[in-house]
Amino acid sequence: MRKVYLAYAYEIILKFLALVVLFPVIISLLYKQYDSAIPFVVTSAISFCLSLLFRLYHSSSNIENLNDIKKSECLFIVVSAWIFACIIAAIPYVMFDISIIDALFESMSGITTTGAAINANMDYPKAVFFWRSLTQWFGGMGIIVLFIAILPQFAVAGRQMFFAETTGPTEEKFTPRIRSTASSLWKIYTALTIIEVILLKIAGMPLFDAVCNSFSTLSAGGFSPNGESIMGYNSMYITWIVLVFIFLSGASFNLQFKAISSFDIRVLFKNEEFRAYLFIFLGISALVCGSLILNDHYNIFDAITHSMYQVISIMTSTGSVSADYSQWHFTTKVLLFIAMFTGGCASSASGGIKIARWVLIGKIMKNEVKKILHPNAVLNVKMDDTIIVRDVLAQMVMFVSFFITLIAVSIIIISILEQNITIGISGSITAIGNIGPGFGNIIGPMGGYETLHPLSKIIIMIDMLIGRLELIPILALFERDLWSFRKFD
Repeated sequence: MRKVYLAYAYEIILKFLALVVLFPVIISLLYKQYDSAIPFVVTSAISFCLSLLFRLYHSSSNIENLNDIKKSECLFIVVSAWIFACIIAAIPYVMFDISIIDALFESMSGITTTGAAINANMDYPKAVFFWRSLTQWFGGMGIIVLFIAILPQFAVAGRQMFFAETTGPTEEKFTPRIRSTASSLWKIYTALTIIEVILLKIAGMPLFDAVCNSFSTLSAGGFSPNGESIMGYNSMYITWIVLVFIFLSGASFNLQFKAISSFDIRVLFKNEEFRAYLFIFLGISALVCGSLILNDHYNIFDAITHSMYQVISIMTSTGSVSADYSQWHFTTKVLLFIAMFTGGCASSASGGIKIARWVLIGKIMKNEVKKILHPNAVLNVKMDDTIIVRDVLAQMVMFVSFFITLIAVSIIIISILEQNITIGISGSITAIGNIGPGFGNIIGPMGGYETLHPLSKIIIMIDMLIGRLELIPILALFERDLWSFRKFD
């Protein structure tokens, strides 16, 4: 890999981060918490100075864009950009007297939209809570996707970077140019965020909380300035508003853009993955609702509300809560546990395996059964009448195998470190699925990860990053050729 190209990309990324980290300063000034602005100003200066160092390194090469960047370099830039973002985002936390490990954990949890809080009852200035939600909002759609949308330097190399960062089993784009695609994604993402802020404010939520919760909802992140999450607002109106936008955050933004631009909602229901997403959501919600009525003695309306909220929150890896589900009946919790493995749609803000992959796996299994009866039959796997090529299917099977293997290894190590199988299982699954809160009193919906062993936190951080970027960029790091650096060609 050519170091000058990496340096050029890092200069752009760090300059952008230097600007973003100044946003909480506005909150500090608005709420007259002036001292809380200092950590963010210092962090911005650090990020900007680092960008200047990278500029000095590549200045002699006269690079003006990334037109001939290689795929290996794109993959490396995507992974390292997220790591840079995590480190920069952690600096303010450290300056608010949070330990380095905990600061990195909180930062990684935000950037990857996992929403696993170190301490659910942090007593910090508003700028800190705003920063937590803002990091989720930028991470939800993707850091590189934003660069492609607003920076011409990333326009040509954008396609390879775009598909290295965005999730899903297929490389679908809905506009002719990848930069237009990225821009359209950010437009729909921003518009939905603004609409949710307005609706939450009308429903009685304070404006600051409405902004923070909207950032966390559309990003499928889950951080909230309220220590009890959405449950803490004690409002059914707020709960249903957030529920709807969580559902939208787990649906394909590509598909939503098509439906809005064509003024045809039927576009959604013609999509096979969306239909499966809706069916699984309603199916698991109905089972949880029945369990809440029979086992937890909820009335019908509360059972419908909380079952639908918790199922969609866990399915989409949002992780916010409308009720303390750790207190629910064992049967109810088992049903929620199943929802952890589903995921949302491809090209959404959600984590997890994704509905499209489960649909394709089901079709592969169905074809294998048919081949037993008809050995000579030629059976294709289709999604929305499009034949899925074998390379994509093989990559998908490899991803699911890698996903399950990583969960198993993480469970074993964390369970031994914590001497607690519940923490090991739910902590691993929620980290890799970018869900956030798990089960039990320690890392459950009302708990935090602060008391975990430092090595457990490091493993969970790695799981968060792998879960967010999925398979290809991470596996690419194990290629020996990727670590062959040279300054020029």
